[in-house]
Order: sequence, then C-alpha cells, then structure tokens
Amino acid sequence: MMQRRKVETKYVYRSVCALLLTLIATGMFLYTWYGFVSVNNHTGHLTGLANLGMATMIYAFLFLVIGRWLHAFSIGVDRKIVLLPSLALTIIVANFIEVFVSCAITGQFRFFHEFLGRYALLCLAQIVLLALLVIQMVNVYRRWFPPLRLLEIHGDHQNDLREKVNQRWDKYEIADTIYVEDVLDIFESEIRKYDGIIINDVPTSIEHLLIKKCYSLNKRVYYSPKLSDIIVHSASILNIFDTPLFLNRNQKIPFGSAFAKRTLDIVASLAGLIVLSPIFLITALAIKIEDGGSVFYKQERVTKDMKVFDIIKFRSMIMDAEEDGKPQLATKHDGRITKVGRVIRATRIDELPQLFNILKGDMSLVGPRPERVEYVEKYISEIPEFHFRHKVRGGLTGYAQVFGKYNTSPLDKLKLDLIYITNRTMLLDLQIVLGTLKILFNKESTEGIEEENDDGIRS
Repeated sequence: MMQRRKVETKYVYRSVCALLLTLIATGMFLYTWYGFVSVNNHTGHLTGLANLGMATMIYAFLFLVIGRWLHAFSIGVDRKIVLLPSLALTIIVANFIEVFVSCAITGQFRFFHEFLGRYALLCLAQIVLLALLVIQMVNVYRRWFPPLRLLEIHGDHQNDLREKVNQRWDKYEIADTIYVEDVLDIFESEIRKYDGIIINDVPTSIEHLLIKKCYSLNKRVYYSPKLSDIIVHSASILNIFDTPLFLNRNQKIPFGSAFAKRTLDIVASLAGLIVLSPIFLITALAIKIEDGGSVFYKQERVTKDMKVFDIIKFRSMIMDAEEDGKPQLATKHDGRITKVGRVIRATRIDELPQLFNILKGDMSLVGPRPERVEYVEKYISEIPEFHFRHKVRGGLTGYAQVFGKYNTSPLDKLKLDLIYITNRTMLLDLQIVLGTLKILFNKESTEGIEEENDDGIRS
C-alpha cells in the first residue's frame, strides 16, 4: 500500500510540474501577445479579447503536447542534462508555430517579422526562467522520492545491464542480486523487501513466471525485451472468438503511408537543401581551402531490401584515410581528422549532404541508420535477425539515434530500430526529428564516440 501511494504521488508531482511549467510559459506568452494587441488591435475591444483567449488556449495546447512528445516534463525520469534541451526545444518549437498562428488569428501576415522578433525574445526569457525552475523541480523530486530499491535476478550470461542501471543512481538502486537457480523458493519472501525486480537474462520460462508473480504482488518488473517481444508488442487484439488472439500482420508499409512518407522526404530534403545552402557553400569552401582535396566523401552503405548505395558526406578526414579499403577505428584525437573535420563532425554538418541521398530515394528522413557493407555482413553472421532492419529505407536519423548512444551495442541498436519499424507512423517520425534536434545539444548521447569509427556504428 505504501509503495502504491508513493508511486501515485510521483505521478501527481510530475503532473503538477507539467501544469506549472505550461501555465508560466503561457502566462509569459499572454503578456507578450497583450503587448501587441493593445497597440495593434483596430477591430474593437471585444474582438481583441476573443483573439487573446484563442491565442492563449492554442499556445497552452501546443506547449503541453510538444512538451510531452519531447519528454520535457519527465521530472525525475530523465536527468537534468536531458530535460533542459528538451524544454528549450519545446519552447522554441511552440513559439515558432505560434508565429504563424498569431498571424492567422489577426489575419495580418504583414506582422510576421514583428511576431518573430517578439517570440524570439520571449524564447530567451522562457528558457532561462523555466530552466531554473526545472532544476529546482528535479532537486525537490530527488529529496522527496529516493531511488527505487531493486532486486536483480541474473542468469549465466555476463553483460553490463547492472552497470547501466547503476549509472542512474538518482532513480535506481540495485540493493541485492540473486542467481536465477536460487530464486524460486525464496522469491515471494524476498521480493517484499524491495520496490521491484530487474530480470537480467534468465530463461524465458522463468522470466514469465517471475513476471506473473510480480503482477500478483503489485511489484514492478524491469527486463530487457527479446526481439520477439518487440514484434509481439506491436500486435493488435482480435476478439472475434471466445479465445483472445494476437495478430501480427508483418506486412510492408501500406501504399498510402509509403506515398505520404516519400512525399515528405522529397519536400523536406528539397527545403533543407535550399535553406542550408549557405552552410553547404561555407563548408565546401573551408574543406577545399584547408587541403585542396575533394569536398565530398562517398561510402557504400546498405539500405532497404539489402540494396547497396553510396552515402554522401562532407569529407572530415584527410584524403585516402582508409588506403587499404578496410574500416579503421577513429580515436578521439585521430590525426586523420582535419581541422575543419573536427568542427563539422562535432556539429553533424558532415551528415547534411545525405539530403541528396534522401532526394534520390536511397534514404529516408527517418529510419534505421544505414550501416557499412562489412558491418552488415558481420552483424548478420552474429545476429541473423539483423536483416530485419532492412525492411525499410535507412534514415538520416532514427529511433536508435534519439534513444541510444554512440556506443550502444549492435543488438540493442537493432532492438531500438525494430521498435521503430513495428510502430512507425508520421507522428513518430516527427517526434524523432524533434528528438534529434534535442540530442545535438546533449553530450550524453555521444558517449563512447572516441572508440567508434566513421561508419554505420558511429552514425
């Protein structure tokens, strides 16, 4: 009972925090909007108030929805270093959309530049104030809600799951560990001492038994899903018999969805090439001036249906960095990386020419990152299911890039990519694109970069 109340209180606290952040952000917007309306309202006081109310409700809705998409309100779930970029991006996106909404409400797009300037200043004020508030919210959460005490049940296979969990000392504490063969006889008496269990690579039959026991005892269960678990998770329920059935259609993306996704890819890549053309020009000149070599670098990658294509990047290493054609690990201070290369790799500018790959149809804006041919062959020999990720086009960004790290293992990246493939929607694509913008400012997502090479593992 105490544990249930503690969990419910956590949810209430997060909801209150989300509501408070939304109210403050909306209040600041209201002040900015009123400053405009009081000067530029030429349609009468009543119409001005109507516009004021409509704009305020739309802004609050946008802020709340975008914030939830980007996990800006995950107080106590995500670290501050993750929350703050999420919050900043939520504010920027909400305010940018509101520029167009405000023009539409007033019916005066001639005010576009004025709205843009006003909301840019609003962004800065909101980011500073709300960031300070979020930091305090997290501090209060950690004081009120200590880490969950977990019992680890492990099998014979050695992995780093426990180390990963222990990195979130603010959220979890693995208080004890029991070998799977010793757990069944003492499980019910032991589990009552903890907030939940973490199942670490035990036989499926025992895993299912433990999950059911925890369900009956209202205890949390954490476990790493198998590939089949991810596929089953996307199943729909059939209730046409008196026995429930799960249905996995396992079909290709429907024509309508495929057409919409391809249309979006073409529009987005064209728009990106136009808008980013000054960056393309400056980068190309900088690369050429530094050593006189080629501006672009091509490399064979694997995309949908195991098709091999040449991915295009801005060259960030010296010419002939892989003279023998074999992948060579790039270290943090690799001498093969040029001065310009270090800048464009750190800012991801080296990836921008892949917009040409998207326009051509070899890649999509969102999808599993395409790997080098050598690594695909290697991974498939070790993990036969690795070819599942080639059911869709490779992407400029993907689920694994947003929720994984540079040093995430191939199996875990496959699981993340499979979650996307089995649940893909246009809304999920949008969430991933926004999430990608967020991680550009999060060094945690690049953990392990010094150990990776310039290939699909890095991407």
